[in-house]
Amino acid sequence: MTHIRIPSPRSRCSTRQLALRLIPLAVLGSLLGGSALAEGEPYYYVGLGAGQTRGSFDEQRISNSVITPIGGGFSSQSLSTDRNGTGYKVFGGYQMNTWLGAELGFFHLGKQRFTNTTVPAGALDGQWRSQGMNLDLVGTLPMGANWSALARVGVAYARTRDVFNGSGAVAVADATPSERSSNLKLGVGLQYAFNESVLLRGEAERYRNSDAVGGHGHVNLFSASLVFPFGRAPSGARRSSAVAPAAMPMAMAATPMTTPMPMPAAAPPAPMVAVAPLPAPMPPAPQRVSYSAESMFEFGTWTLQSAGRSALDTFSTELAGVRYDQITIEGHTDRLGSSAFNQQLSQQRADAVKAYLVTQGKLDPAKLQAVGKGEAAPVTLAETCRGQRQSAALIACLQPDRRVEIEVSGTR
Repeated sequence: MTHIRIPSPRSRCSTRQLALRLIPLAVLGSLLGGSALAEGEPYYYVGLGAGQTRGSFDEQRISNSVITPIGGGFSSQSLSTDRNGTGYKVFGGYQMNTWLGAELGFFHLGKQRFTNTTVPAGALDGQWRSQGMNLDLVGTLPMGANWSALARVGVAYARTRDVFNGSGAVAVADATPSERSSNLKLGVGLQYAFNESVLLRGEAERYRNSDAVGGHGHVNLFSASLVFPFGRAPSGARRSSAVAPAAMPMAMAATPMTTPMPMPAAAPPAPMVAVAPLPAPMPPAPQRVSYSAESMFEFGTWTLQSAGRSALDTFSTELAGVRYDQITIEGHTDRLGSSAFNQQLSQQRADAVKAYLVTQGKLDPAKLQAVGKGEAAPVTLAETCRGQRQSAALIACLQPDRRVEIEVSGTR
């Protein structure tokens, strides 16, 4: 009879060792989050996901390392594997800004199996499954009004449990070895926002973990997840002017009408008197409406969000029936970042608003002008918002500078 020797697992990761590995990740997340690189509002979220797992372990190495032949001449005849399984995860996180979040979760990576037939006649059946906790930093890159790309890096603390069964000439010494270890975890994916309360993620994640018999492998999880944000501030479009376009005064220049009186036949003609022409009516003052950039765009993009589109729909409705000569759309940024980038972003945002008012609001494109002002026209004072280095306090102070202003002139 062939005997199988299961090597003792490597020394298990203590609680103190795990803490020492997780603390640097948490500190890094706090530092990056505290820099407030984005304009987005922070929020919490919870989620759950499920999908297919596929493991990659060296089954032949495992077999060779645990099988001890009797009398020599032992060999492996064939090896079959079933590396696919079903996994799931539940998680919660904190989105610190548009770009970065921290996430804590529980995962189960399903089962992977193999069968190794031997000479002398026998078989070794093995399976292993992993589950545990993970702590990740999740980076988000907005790709439009609803789509974002995701990338994550973190630590997974997992328990791997093996089950071995021998038959024929194969016997098992330790049928259920297990090991706890912490290892690197990576992932990429896409996210789609149905609205502010429901997000859908599709992700591919790699969990590196132990095989519980002295080696390492990895398990990939391909999942779809539903994410439910909460604690998010409402994103209504904020106006800095209380004057609506529909309430714009329409000054009408009226020309007085005179009717000649009948003159007596014998009367001499009246002398001609020069009358100075009436002065032209003064044009009404332009009407200006301002919108916060956060209510219209994701950070660093010029694709309109749903709240921004709704605000512009309201503007177009209020403007219906009003006669105007020109509408000027100005994009403004704060002073953070390079001047070239701020100028380009402000122009792109102004162009996006103009395009929407033309295509959806049915406004005359010949009367619309889009202008990017960049950081040239701040409304905050340098002595009020001090400093140049990005910080949460400075970005909050400069919030009024990030805006889109629409000016309607020549109404009548």
